[in-house]
Amino acid sequence: MLDVRPLINSCAMQIQKNTNTPGVYTTLQDLIRLQNQATGFSFLPRQPVYSLLSGRHSSRLRGRGLDFEELRQYRPGDDIRTMDWKATKRSGEPYVRVYTEERERPVLLLVDQRISMFFGSQVNMKSVTAAEAAALAAWRVVDSGDKVGAIIFNDHEIREVKPRRSKKTVMQILQRIVEQNNALSVDKDILSNKGMLDLALEKAVHLAGHDYLICIISDFSGLSDKSLHHVKQLSNHNDVMLLPVYDPLARELPENATLVISDGSSQILLDSGENRLRKRFPEFLQGRLKTLSNALVKFGVPILPLHTAEDVAKQVRTVLGYVPGKTPRTGKVALRGSR
Repeated sequence: MLDVRPLINSCAMQIQKNTNTPGVYTTLQDLIRLQNQATGFSFLPRQPVYSLLSGRHSSRLRGRGLDFEELRQYRPGDDIRTMDWKATKRSGEPYVRVYTEERERPVLLLVDQRISMFFGSQVNMKSVTAAEAAALAAWRVVDSGDKVGAIIFNDHEIREVKPRRSKKTVMQILQRIVEQNNALSVDKDILSNKGMLDLALEKAVHLAGHDYLICIISDFSGLSDKSLHHVKQLSNHNDVMLLPVYDPLARELPENATLVISDGSSQILLDSGENRLRKRFPEFLQGRLKTLSNALVKFGVPILPLHTAEDVAKQVRTVLGYVPGKTPRTGKVALRGSR
């Protein structure tokens, strides 16, 4: 049987689709419309109780703050101005009021639009899922009154938008994403450049100061020791969140389907019923996520995967939102294209 590992490793697989099909490319209008869906989740330090990040970014400061948090017994060093005299008189013990102060925190988005992201088997290409996740984040951050910036990269170019607190900045970010997204094609002889992930992360290290929230939206193709080193550098003085984008095919191939797969220059037909192939596909995704998790768990870097087979806003609300939800589905896939 033909060895497909070089094709899989290159992450340049493309299932043949009609380019007019929604989900293959995004438009500026599509990303602007997501402003209305950028609700029900938060990047603020104080996370909603059902968020997967609940408590991770809390900034608990003594003294006067914005939101009352709790009433507790006085401890040496507490500011006397926070004394709750009514509770103290009632209990006979000194009590203080503790507040949570929400600090301003710039958000920096790293958005991957490389040829490895131009792949999808159901609703979206990975590149479109990444674009929509970035748009939702940008709209939400600005709506919350914080600054947002971005580093958008493909296989040969890195575009930077410095963090600012304005919808004009969001529009600049969305425009840069659309430009790179629409340039993706299997017919343009785009050469995969795995090293661009490291270059984008290195640029983030120089751009981000302290107390940023850095969201990296990528399939992490080309992940290396250097990549992990940059993520660790970023996490030293910032909060870092990884959003790996994957296609459900990487976890489970559909049964008894014929896949048309291309590396951009040639095509092959694969029978998903072949046992070795069905085992080999999930290994690549699980191996990459395991590498990320094992390397970054001690730094407290959350890894929140997004997949291409479901509405992106719904997935974001599940991992960051106010309403408890199920883990995004990763079940069987109904392929578009030849079978």
